[in-house]
Amino acid sequence: MRRRVLAVVSAAAGLTLATFSPAAKAYEYQQPPQAPGQGSFTQDPGELSGRPQAAAPPRELVPYAGRYAPGTIIISNEERRLYYILPGNQAIRYGVGVGRPGFSWTGTRTVAMKREWPSWKPPAQMLRRRPDLPKFMEGGPANPLGARAMYLGGTLYRIHGSNEPHTIGQAVSSGCIRMTNEDVVDLYERVKVGTRVVVQ
Repeated sequence: MRRRVLAVVSAAAGLTLATFSPAAKAYEYQQPPQAPGQGSFTQDPGELSGRPQAAAPPRELVPYAGRYAPGTIIISNEERRLYYILPGNQAIRYGVGVGRPGFSWTGTRTVAMKREWPSWKPPAQMLRRRPDLPKFMEGGPANPLGARAMYLGGTLYRIHGSNEPHTIGQAVSSGCIRMTNEDVVDLYERVKVGTRVVVQ
């Protein structure tokens, strides 16, 4: 029996309800070389105190019949998915974590800056809510921004990796878009500064 995968995506993004067959097989991730001195991308299950592990949604190649040009990023808060539009009426769909209630946002921005293993300086608003947070953290596997970050111009927000992969597919952040470290490395290599990002 042929397996068909249903791709339910937002009409507001210019994406359509579509199916694809095994002929358009799921995108297969190849593990990138490990960053020198940075340790593994994967979270040690023992570090989560025995909590049940929620698997991050798999990365997939899906059909795309919308109006956005190849190279555009579309993020659906409702679906908790990010789409990177490819030529040939296709897109790569990634699972993401999005802003929790009261912190989600919509709009169109561009990627203003890219960083590998970024350091983290929580903004003043976050420190007021969470005075227990450090004022600065060097980049590395323990850093909440993960392996890569793409900074969205005119905002405090980023598309970034995460040292909490169990949160991917949930609404948990303060407005940033979280990805697994494996997925953010994949997207980072595709995205250029100036890339259009549509959040809805």
